[in-house]
Amino acid sequence: MDIKNSQQLVDTWIKEHGVRYFNELTNMAQLTEEVGEVARIIARRYGEQSEKESDKDKDLGEELADVVFVVLCLANQTGIDLQSAFDKKMDKKTKRDHDRHHNNEKLK
Repeated sequence: MDIKNSQQLVDTWIKEHGVRYFNELTNMAQLTEEVGEVARIIARRYGEQSEKESDKDKDLGEELADVVFVVLCLANQTGIDLQSAFDKKMDKKTKRDHDRHHNNEKLK
């Protein structure tokens, strides 16, 4: 599924199940919360923090999907064609960073 279809799927879901979009500031706060949940899992599972028993059942994929869902909501409600923006960003990064990382001694 591409981003454009994902945006449409989220918009349809909001209209059929969610009543309406939360306002942009509420969604920004929600995005921050979801990113925090991703950070918690990564810090404990892959970082140096001890993983609590209550965190061991947390699904990183599900939390990442929550982040994507809220990003798609924000794109929809602010009129952003995220597929176009993403394609443009990938083109820019490809041109800018083509050799940059290959020449980074820290990555060898």
